[in-house]
Parts: sequence; C-alpha cells; structure tokens
Amino acid sequence: MRAIGRDLTTRVVRVKYGHPLGRAPEATPIGTLDTEVFNKSKAMELPRNIVVGHDALHQVGEVCQALKLGKKALLVADENTLKIAGKTVEKELTARKVRVSEFVIPDATWEEIREGEERIRKGAFEFALGVGGGRSIDVAKCASFNAGIPFVSVPTAASHDGVVSSRASVQKNGEKVSLAAQTPIAVIMDTGVIAESPFRLLASGCGDIISNLAAVKDWALARNLRNEYFSSYAAALSELAAHLVIENASTIKPRLEESAWFVCKALVSSGVAMSIAGSSRPASGSEHKFSHALDRIAKKPALHGEQCGVGTIMMMYLHSGNWQEVRDALLAIGAPTTARALGVTDDEIVQALTHAHEINKERYTILGDEGLTLEAAERLAKITKVI
Repeated sequence: MRAIGRDLTTRVVRVKYGHPLGRAPEATPIGTLDTEVFNKSKAMELPRNIVVGHDALHQVGEVCQALKLGKKALLVADENTLKIAGKTVEKELTARKVRVSEFVIPDATWEEIREGEERIRKGAFEFALGVGGGRSIDVAKCASFNAGIPFVSVPTAASHDGVVSSRASVQKNGEKVSLAAQTPIAVIMDTGVIAESPFRLLASGCGDIISNLAAVKDWALARNLRNEYFSSYAAALSELAAHLVIENASTIKPRLEESAWFVCKALVSSGVAMSIAGSSRPASGSEHKFSHALDRIAKKPALHGEQCGVGTIMMMYLHSGNWQEVRDALLAIGAPTTARALGVTDDEIVQALTHAHEINKERYTILGDEGLTLEAAERLAKITKVI
C-alpha cells in the first residue's frame, strides 16, 4: 500500500523538478536571519474580542459597546436564525440604545451582498452583524467589507471555519466562489445555541477543522517547491486546532454543550491562523480543491466540511500522512468517510479527484499541476476506503 502511495505522490510532485522527492531549490534555512538586510513586514487583522461559552448571546450588547462600534446596526440573518438567535441579539443591542435594522436573506448570493451593501450605505449603518450559519455571516462579512464598516460574527452553528475567517463563500452566476472580505472585529459563539443545532452541522465543522492537517502539508510543500511564503506560527496553530478535534473525537456528541465548546475553540484557532497567514492557506489545500470539484460534479453535494473531511483522508494518504487517524476520528464523531455516506456516487468521487487540481490553480498542492490520472484517482479512493 505504501508503495502505491509513493507512486501517486511521485506522479504529481515530479512536475517541476523531475525528482521523486521534488528537490527544492536552495533556500535560507527556516529561522535563519539575513545579517545584511532585514526588511520583513507583516500586517495581521485579528478579531479584537472573542466570546465562546454558555449564554454568550447575552454579551453581544456589552461587546459592541466596549468596542465603540456605534449606535446603528444592520443585522443579517435568515428566517430561521432570526428566530433562534437574531431576536435575542436585537434585544441585547436595543437595551444598549443601538438601533437595529433586520436584513433577512434567503441565500448567500452576489445579489444579497449588493443589496446589503446598498442598505448599509443608504441607512448610514455603523456596523453589521451576521447571525446564523455560513450564509448570513458571509453576506454580512462581504457587504460590510464593501461598505467599509466593522462586522460582528454571531454563528448559530459550527459547521465550518468561515465564521471566524476573512473568507466568504457565495453563489455567483450559479457557482460557489470564494471571496476575500474582512476578519470579524468580534466573534460571539453561544455554545448552548450551537449544541442545539443539528449535529450534522457540528460534525461537518469537525471535518473542516481536521482538513487543516492536509492543508498545512500542502502549504509546506509549496514553500519547498515554489518558495511560497510560509508562516510556522500560523501552521502550528492550524494543526493545533485539528489535533484538538481528533484527540476529543470520542467525546463529541449530539446536544452536548461541551462538544460544542471543543469545536468552537478549534474553529477560532483555525480562523485566527488564517488571519495570521493573511490567506486561507493554513486551512485550505488539496482537500478543499477536491470539495469544490465535487460541488461542481455531484448532483447532490454534501456539506462543505463533510466533503473536506473525506478529501483529507485521501490527501493525507498522498502525503504519506496518518490517514487512518483522520478516518478513525471522523468515524468516532459520526462524520462521513465514504462516498455512500456523503450521498454521492463512486464515479463522482473519482471525477472530482481528477479535476481537483483545476480549482484555484495558483495554489500549489500535492496534486501538482497535472493532477491525478483516472486510474490513480480510483486506486487512491479504494485504498482509503472512500469507495
């Protein structure tokens, strides 16, 4: 099995340097300073206040007041999350004499973002809040970024790390696209609310966090082969988040607030890692490429984090990493590890693997520039028991 793994890896890594190990060009050792010139400069945008815990919703008003965000806010939510948490947030803000206007959205699309931005400008809102899952938060994140006002993230589910990061996933021209926006100035995660959300969403969040392991390996590979910027600090923080979930996998259960607590902490670490890196590199690599390819190919794609988890099993194999540990953790949590569990066909998995390298081509990963052949993709999926 290991020989096959090396076979697959060799095929995709040999692209540039023609050596099975992908020999990197000469570079200054990590941690070594150039004694003649030091001109590094790095700006990091981080959340200024993160609240995770029981009844955290009731601290929204206090947090916004402490940050001096203003007295006029646009609250973005869908119909369901408005009932679950939006009304409570509105009440807390109103008690602090903040005027709140609701913007109820059906989905996270380019049109909703434009409308949100227009509402902010016309209403002279001073800050925005995204209350809900990915859709509400992504719309609030992008609209506030375009309008130049701060944004507060109030997730009602822990299904992916976008609730803490500066990236947003929205529908544009019938296709999901990833956009650069802004890091939330504050994150309020009520573990009681999140524990009551469908467990599938929490399990999906676990898959998204665990996928950091493959993403960091891809990032390190890009540093070695393409001399790409690499932050050891961001990478370590990202891996820490993944290991936190893996080590507590057997304790992550439905309707258990402590489970929500573990996952929320890991999501925060993952989001902060991306902020430090200045990109999604610490949490998005070949496994995310696979997920995005599956979104395009599958008739009924699964949740983002679920697909990333399955992708991580396979990509960790290509990296000669501990893919069995990833698979065991996902099984212990109750997250999908096979095509059948995802609700997609074996052929859709294989096709996604062969097309994954076409996604975000400038981001180098273990898939290389040419990707996997049909035969290699099928063999990979079978060895890792995905099909």
